[in-house]
Amino acid sequence: MSDTPASVQQKALRINLDPSRYGTFAEIGAGQEVARCFFRVGGASGTVAKTSSAYDMAVSDAIYGPAERYVSRQRLVAMLDREYSLLVDRLGSTRGADTALFVFADTVATSSFKTKNDGHGWMGIRFQAEPGAAPSDILIHVRMLDKEAERQQEVLGVLGVNLVHGTFYSYRQPEALIGELLDGLTWEHVEVDMIRFSGPAFTGVDNRLMALQLVKSGHTEAAMFTADGETVQWSELLYKKPVLVQRGSYHPMTNPMLEMLNRAEEQFVREPGLEGEAPVVLLEMTLRQLRVGDEINYQDFLDRVDMLSALGRPVLISNFLRYHRLVSYLSRYTQKPIGLPLGAQRLRDVLDEKFYTDMPGGILQGVGQMFRRGVKVYVYPSLDANGGVVTVRNLEVAPHVRHLYAHLVENHLVEDLTRYTPAFLSTNSGRVLEQIRAGDAGWEAHVPPPLARVIHEQRLFGCAG
Repeated sequence: MSDTPASVQQKALRINLDPSRYGTFAEIGAGQEVARCFFRVGGASGTVAKTSSAYDMAVSDAIYGPAERYVSRQRLVAMLDREYSLLVDRLGSTRGADTALFVFADTVATSSFKTKNDGHGWMGIRFQAEPGAAPSDILIHVRMLDKEAERQQEVLGVLGVNLVHGTFYSYRQPEALIGELLDGLTWEHVEVDMIRFSGPAFTGVDNRLMALQLVKSGHTEAAMFTADGETVQWSELLYKKPVLVQRGSYHPMTNPMLEMLNRAEEQFVREPGLEGEAPVVLLEMTLRQLRVGDEINYQDFLDRVDMLSALGRPVLISNFLRYHRLVSYLSRYTQKPIGLPLGAQRLRDVLDEKFYTDMPGGILQGVGQMFRRGVKVYVYPSLDANGGVVTVRNLEVAPHVRHLYAHLVENHLVEDLTRYTPAFLSTNSGRVLEQIRAGDAGWEAHVPPPLARVIHEQRLFGCAG
């Protein structure tokens, strides 16, 4: 949360009394919740040039053009484009010299009589950092977690004021702006799972770090960006698609890790439930894997994602300690099959009941949630302390969970990866990282060549080049 002591009413009044800002509010779906906050505190004539709301789809299409989905980034950007163009055309010559113009927009679906789904929406602002400047944008996606539509609308109003206030007075410090978003709210009310900064006001801002900041600040449990660094919301990539997701520290990504991913994809695409559809392949890192003590080394994080960009796969940053939470999240956006590549040692952890003591149903609840319909685990072998190869067939688990494990294997929810390179099993990523930092060229034999080239060229992980 931000250290700013102001209430939402004080923030709205501060903006209304600031003569340097003037603009439009365009809101679709949940009413004019944000604009209403500015009108309620008084002095709105100093801020609001126009408010607009289009509930009917035909009317909305006539104003902003057709969209495949009305609550979408596409619709939000169309609203910002249209309203900003009108604002500049109408007021640029009369107010543009002394006033920084802006447009706030949102397109939202709250709970209704027809559906009990969580509300969600897109919210954004296009603004001039100073009068006459080229515009910059901030876009966010939100999930409203209250069950009552009225409460969701109240939350939307607070969040919108926080975004406008943070934009005007904290845009030079994006981390502080993110921290301010949930002022007066908690994670029980709303989740902000995507944010994107663009334009001249944010030159040098890395949206991958901003995605990490959302997770670190507790605004969401997971955030995602593509291989080229574009932040995306889950449904934009995963909606009604099969998903294969591999968890790792990628510090660095080694040959066995990439082989595990590739072999799992080979088997996953042959599953009948995919019906020939290509899966979305995700690389997941958790905050726990990024922390050194209580801190996160942001440059080290960027080194990892710069390396992974060579694979062309989206990256997921999460706060999921256990796989069942990951599966639950994925299942919000797709009912298609989900594949999880795991090392044999990691599978043993999945079947360790000490990791489920916080759940009323213990290990049965956790494993049941993980292996919901359409989820399959693909197991890459590992070496035991004596150098023996550990697979699904000879994995040792605690006696009291052997029947549970046998159930998973016999029902083909867990299966071996049938192809692997035995020489890769002795690779240890910790030793590889030490070799990179020590300038020992031997590390290159353990890292896929495309990734090794990136490590050399960009001098990642302390590599001398």
